[in-house]
Amino acid sequence: MWLIFEQATGTTERFEYEAAQESLPVEITPLDYLWALTTGWMSLLYLPFLIWMMYYCVRNDPGRFLWLWIILLTQPFGPFIYFIARWLPSSQVKLPAFTHRWTKGRELRVLETATLQIGNAHQFVQYGEALRKVGLKEKGLAAFLKALEKEPDNLAALWGAASLEYQLDQYELAKEKLEKILEVDESYKFGDVSHLYAKSLAGLHQNEQALAHLEKHAKKWRQPEAMYLLAKLQIENNQKEAARQTLQSIIVDLDSSPKAIARKHLFWRTRAKRLLRRTSV
Repeated sequence: MWLIFEQATGTTERFEYEAAQESLPVEITPLDYLWALTTGWMSLLYLPFLIWMMYYCVRNDPGRFLWLWIILLTQPFGPFIYFIARWLPSSQVKLPAFTHRWTKGRELRVLETATLQIGNAHQFVQYGEALRKVGLKEKGLAAFLKALEKEPDNLAALWGAASLEYQLDQYELAKEKLEKILEVDESYKFGDVSHLYAKSLAGLHQNEQALAHLEKHAKKWRQPEAMYLLAKLQIENNQKEAARQTLQSIIVDLDSSPKAIARKHLFWRTRAKRLLRRTSV
């Protein structure tokens, strides 16, 4: 009897010990986290993300050597650090416009009501801007055109309509409205109107006019995108030396600009360097 009691007691204690062990909190180390990311189903997400960040770094980042080491040596956090610190500021990525409809629905209804109750050009411009921001291009264009019916010379309505017409590939219509703005105020929107006018000319394949306009534009404003378009048009016009100077000026301007601006336009700096190498061959 004593032996049976001892065996039963030992078995009970063993079960209690094993149960207690199973209930103890499990400490997850960074190595466990790395192992989880690089094996199993999570690797299907992590490894492509890691490769994407490394590829982007090597291809585009002027500080590629330092950041490549950070990505590799600080795994699994390195790719996420690079994504936040370098990729996001340089990519100019925004949430898709349609997502704003979920948060701007009430604002849109209020602005639409204002167009019905008051109906001045100002109300239609505000409504058009709100529609443009949520990606409703056709409805936004209709609102701007309604504003122009009431005030044909309203610069904000002309600009809103032209920008949406350009996005909808209606280059000729956009060009006409942009010309009206430039006749009144060449500096409207700090050169953005002038830049879009050049892009509309290029969209219409009026490259000589676009080149001439951008050459004057570059004397006042030096947006990297506008300068890059100027360089491409110079190459097409067999002005390779002028194109090289334009591309070099993009790189110099961005290298000497504040870091926040340089990161924002990192994409154009990379494209300029790539095109400069091709034109130097």
